[in-house]
Amino acid sequence: MSRKSAGTTRQRWSGRVTQESHALQLEEGVFTWKDPARIARSLRDSAEASAERKATPFRSAMSMLVFYMNRAGSNLDDDQRQVLERAKTELRKLYGR
Repeated sequence: MSRKSAGTTRQRWSGRVTQESHALQLEEGVFTWKDPARIARSLRDSAEASAERKATPFRSAMSMLVFYMNRAGSNLDDDQRQVLERAKTELRKLYGR
């Protein structure tokens, strides 16, 4: 498999994870919201409602948030990156961590 083909496959795979994940049913546009507390509550609710997750609700919610941030990489603007960083803090507060 060529290098270009492998990269394309990874991009498609990672894009599908956030779109089609069976572990969490995410609200539309959750990672674009400007309110970190709302993002954290939505991720918590999705994780706690999931019957297919493989980890604790906290770990599932945090993993999805971190995965999205890493996947967005340099395409994520600084303002939204700060909102998502604050959402991580809010998520920890919701779970008493």
